[in-house]
Amino acid sequence: MHTTKENVRKIAPTAAEIQAWIVSYLADLLEINPDEIDTTIPFDRYGLDSAVVVGLTGDLEAWLDSKVDPTLIYDYPTIEDLTRHLAEELGAKM
Repeated sequence: MHTTKENVRKIAPTAAEIQAWIVSYLADLLEINPDEIDTTIPFDRYGLDSAVVVGLTGDLEAWLDSKVDPTLIYDYPTIEDLTRHLAEELGAKM
């Protein structure tokens, strides 16, 4: 039997993988070391405007292969909060 996209079950990334992706994305965007990203402070403290938030959530949506509403950043204002929500929504391992 050959494998097609339809019969391959996509495995949700773990919460740690989701968080690492967001940290890496922000670090690249802000041109800083990932170690300088604090996952407990609000996204707005990093100076992200709405266009950047839309870009981040769009890229995250593509990476997760799952809908990510840009307003989630406001409902879950830290990387930890957003990661926890996405992991729960996707049924990922914590």
